[in-house]
Amino acid sequence: MIGIILVILVAVVLIYGIAAYNGFIRLRNDVREAFATMDVYLKKRYDLIPNLVETVKGYAKHESETLQKVTDARASVMQAATPSEKLKKENFLTRSLGQLLAVAEAYPDLKASTNFNELMQQLERVEEDIANARKFYNAVVNKFNTRCESFPSNIIAKLFHFEEEPMFETDETSRENVKVDFGA
Repeated sequence: MIGIILVILVAVVLIYGIAAYNGFIRLRNDVREAFATMDVYLKKRYDLIPNLVETVKGYAKHESETLQKVTDARASVMQAATPSEKLKKENFLTRSLGQLLAVAEAYPDLKASTNFNELMQQLERVEEDIANARKFYNAVVNKFNTRCESFPSNIIAKLFHFEEEPMFETDETSRENVKVDFGA
């Protein structure tokens, strides 16, 4: 009798372990898919940035420092080796792009440019897509991380080296308003 109970108990633990492992694999793949989706939209934004910079450059020649920051930030993000590194560098690009758009506000001729307005509309659509992709990514990462931390699935996570994934978070400086000074 005790042998049967022991066999049943081992079978239940084994079945749970297999189910938990497979659940981690599904969630890890969901995290990868969510990041890849976000990355596609980020790539669209990266492709728009040179056109936007060139358009602004034609109207705001003395804003070369701001234009250079955007160009450098774009290059830095594109060279990021890991998703975690890319997420961190993305905050700097977002700040730089915000500064560029703030600079553009000071040039009425630029704001009246059809080319600039088309680029801005494309950028708005892409930014909306990025925001939605970030929400989806964070939701999937939250599920994965919760499973990594919850008992008893945390045992399976430790056994098979499933580690928490980074959330997409803005840094403190990204939360501040963009400061533009046209005096000096």
